[in-house]
Amino acid sequence: MNKIVKYILIGILVLGALWAAAFFIKSNSKSAITYETKKPFISNIEKKTVATGKVIPEDEIEIKPQISGIIETIYLEEGAQVKAGDLIAVIKVVPNEQSLNQARGRVRNAEIALNNVEIEYKRNKALFDKGVISSQDFNTLQLQYDQAVQELDNARADYLIIRRGSAGGSSSANTNIRATVAGTLLEIPVREGDQVIQSNNFTDGPTIATIAALTKMIFEGKVDEGEVGKLEIGMPLEITMGAIEDEKFEAKLKFIAPKGIEESGAVQFKIEGDVVVGEDFMIRAGYSANASLVLEKKDSVMVIPEALLQFDKETDEPYVEVAVGDQKFERKEVEIGISDGVNVEIISGITADDEVKVWNKTEPIKKGEEAEEETEEEDA
Repeated sequence: MNKIVKYILIGILVLGALWAAAFFIKSNSKSAITYETKKPFISNIEKKTVATGKVIPEDEIEIKPQISGIIETIYLEEGAQVKAGDLIAVIKVVPNEQSLNQARGRVRNAEIALNNVEIEYKRNKALFDKGVISSQDFNTLQLQYDQAVQELDNARADYLIIRRGSAGGSSSANTNIRATVAGTLLEIPVREGDQVIQSNNFTDGPTIATIAALTKMIFEGKVDEGEVGKLEIGMPLEITMGAIEDEKFEAKLKFIAPKGIEESGAVQFKIEGDVVVGEDFMIRAGYSANASLVLEKKDSVMVIPEALLQFDKETDEPYVEVAVGDQKFERKEVEIGISDGVNVEIISGITADDEVKVWNKTEPIKKGEEAEEETEEEDA
């Protein structure tokens, strides 16, 4: 009988030891998580948006030919600085046979007309000198003669323009293409030997050269329809360019497109801003750029780091957890205002003295432990 009791006691001790060991192992297998807290603080906050685009010259002047012909010589290269009047290229005129024949016929007709008027003019001048005809009749003939002389001069000038490219000069049949404004030669899209046609009201004609002042640049970009309503002419822009690192340029918004353009399912609106370029920087036309715009700004408001916010899975309403004891937290709904992507404005729901829980994203709660912890808290 004593042996049986002894074995029972030994069994009970062994089971107790196993239970205690299992409890100890289970208790220590769960890593204790300690949450830090942060208090709301007062700060200025700005809601910004970024428009992507490029930097281009404010004005680009296209030089076009005033006569048809072949590019004989190009004197300058792209990137050259020019002044108004600088020679860029020379066009050799190739006369159009039909136009040349018409101009030659007009000269002959003018010569015939002048000969007929001249005969009549000389005969009547002799009569006028003798006093046979009145000065009024002679003056009429004098006017007809002068007009015939002028018509012949005009016909000969037109003939020379068609044949040579100008009414005077040498017989090399050249016409000069000169810069009309000062600036930088952005592009010369033609090459020596290319044929060009005259630019007129019916034909635009090819571009011989493009000139722009790179000291007067504008930012051209696009913003989303959800943000365009918050923009105003004159708003400051902060321009950054990938080609010029660690530099920011000031600009002012000067244009907002009245009509949007749909791109990839979203409506975009074009904007433009004058960029202030210092003398120390060489900005090339077409640099990609971003413009930062302040859509809304508030000074001295209560904020918390945006990472402290949580959102209800069902209502999507924001809330935070506030400390009510040692590592004990209470959920509080909050009303939020604007955000700058780092901090968010708190309008109501907590006070400046509340300690807000900082979520430990690096130590997530294991699956199943959250429900277990809630059960333990309810039992307590």
